[in-house]
Amino acid sequence: MALFLSTHENKIDKKGRVSVPAPFRAELSDESFQGVVLFRSNVHSCLEGFAWSYMQEIGKRLDDFDLFSAEQDDLATSIFGTAVQLSMDGEGRIILPQDLIGFASLEEKVSFVGMGAKFQIWSPSDFESRRETARQAVQSKGMTIPKTHQGSVK
Repeated sequence: MALFLSTHENKIDKKGRVSVPAPFRAELSDESFQGVVLFRSNVHSCLEGFAWSYMQEIGKRLDDFDLFSAEQDDLATSIFGTAVQLSMDGEGRIILPQDLIGFASLEEKVSFVGMGAKFQIWSPSDFESRRETARQAVQSKGMTIPKTHQGSVK
């Protein structure tokens, strides 16, 4: 499974083309779909990005809800109903749809932010504010990483 790390700032052209950072492309190289899946964040003014295999995992997790429940319907609509599959060209670029560019207020540059199994795409200035807010929350709440994971050996 892909593991996205660090923050990378890249230019976006007037056609919405932007290079996926080389370390992210390397993480995606073994995927059956050579590209990314993006949708609007339900929490922030940014885009959420995933490898195809992780979108399949999200789909399996939605199976834990009753098929016709309001929760399953709302989550499936907000994620799968708005997701776009974007292939990378030979130079590792994707073309961001204009509605996603507008949603995240992207202009001349974008920040690709690695978040482990996912990444986000932000306006660089908006991300600077978000990074500081996150750092303050971690410090003030004394957050730390759990010792074990459900799938880990104890």
